[in-house]
Amino acid sequence: MEYKVFNDPVHGHFEVHPLLVKIIDTPQFQRLRYIKQLGTCYFVFPGASHNRFEHSLGVEFLAGELARQLQRRQPDCMIEDRDVLCVEIAGLCHDLGHGPFSHFFDGVFIPLVTGNRDWKHEHASVKMFEYLVEVNDLECEFQRYGLFSDDLTFIKEQIAGPSENCGNICWPYKGRPKEKGFLYEIVANKRNGIDVDKWDYFARDCHHLGIKTSFDHNRFMKFARVLEVNGSLQICSRDKEVGSCYDMFYTRNVLHRRAYQHKNTKIIEFMISEAMLLANEFIRITNKDGKELKISETIHDMSAYTKLNDTIFHQILYSSDERLREAREILVRLERRELYRFIGQTKPVKQEETLKYSEEEIRNKITEFARSCSPSVSLNPSDIIVNTVRYDYGMRNANPVDHVRFYEKSNPDQAIHVRQSQVSAMLPRTFREQHIQVYYKKRDVEDAAVIAQAFQKFCENYEMLPPKSGDPESVEMTPDRSQLQRDAASSHLSDRAGIKRNIFDQSLR
Repeated sequence: MEYKVFNDPVHGHFEVHPLLVKIIDTPQFQRLRYIKQLGTCYFVFPGASHNRFEHSLGVEFLAGELARQLQRRQPDCMIEDRDVLCVEIAGLCHDLGHGPFSHFFDGVFIPLVTGNRDWKHEHASVKMFEYLVEVNDLECEFQRYGLFSDDLTFIKEQIAGPSENCGNICWPYKGRPKEKGFLYEIVANKRNGIDVDKWDYFARDCHHLGIKTSFDHNRFMKFARVLEVNGSLQICSRDKEVGSCYDMFYTRNVLHRRAYQHKNTKIIEFMISEAMLLANEFIRITNKDGKELKISETIHDMSAYTKLNDTIFHQILYSSDERLREAREILVRLERRELYRFIGQTKPVKQEETLKYSEEEIRNKITEFARSCSPSVSLNPSDIIVNTVRYDYGMRNANPVDHVRFYEKSNPDQAIHVRQSQVSAMLPRTFREQHIQVYYKKRDVEDAAVIAQAFQKFCENYEMLPPKSGDPESVEMTPDRSQLQRDAASSHLSDRAGIKRNIFDQSLR
């Protein structure tokens, strides 16, 4: 077998199995080259230019590494080479179903168009994987390397979980028996969230964003061990690595706060979603039978979905179709950095409390306060955007480390639970936090000031902390050049005046 060598900026050189190369060299997988890993973050962080393509290669590499290390260290786990190959394929194909701008598509656009929040990219990944195998005649290639129908089922279950029609409550998976259940924790760990998908995107996103991280996935992998916990086999780690677990989830929190949920990232998401919503009625994508589908309809037809990626942005931006004029104008505003105004951000006074009001209710209350503050200002509630941001460690209110089991050096075959109190008194006690962000679609400074005043009043009346204000005068990321020159000149004159005063004061002494 001839393996292919890839050179990755995060993981270095690594070999890829010939079957995986066959998968990579298909239009369905190559599509991932044109989908930004961090979606709209690239409009805010210039380094965030990486795509789903390289992330998928990285997850494949780490999945294979972890599976092989467990295979070598614990031969009693009966990990076969075909198990390792299936885990690598699942890692490679786990993101095939992402749409334009990654999580934006299934997290913002599809719910906005269809009202359906249940559709996730994992579902599309399974459908795209099935389509990829079918149209590229890869079933024979799978069989050539010893993979059959149960292995394909195993691969799909690793991506999206067990099928809905699985009747066995004790063990919901069909691809592998319960004795090999720990293999399902490598690519997408539903138990505690520690998996190679996160390991790659933590390392890759931090690398491209310029954010430092203290979590070392290579070290964590060295101490991984399969142990029995309450009748099932789980991947555990050394007790001394509990601190690394907290580092890992803290890294996730940092990335969400500083990049994924950055105020300008969210503003740009709103702008692109509105443009795509307007374009959805007019842009058509043809499937293999020649049928024309809306952007939102392609999720049900993989032949059309294969053609959908981030280039939809420029398709709208450069279109001469008069029906797309309104959508085009929004994207032109984005290109000129005429973003929706950030008004401010707040959170509940009591951190443990969840928000009692929906985004629509908050928007209506702010509108009411704005009208009472300044009756002469005519505000349309639809011009105010309220966004609820949730920060957590990946398991809502729960501490994910409580779902991890460890072992001691003196007894490596016994799984133990390390409580938070045994680790440090300085670890977080709350694992979820909700914030409210408010934006204004128009550029009018006076209206923005009224909305900011109304938002302040809302916070005072509904047990919210004083909002961190978004100064209407300084929303643009790139300051006005002439203003910078005036500020610099003023500062220079001020400094010279200060020097003269100091010299005069010293002479009097």
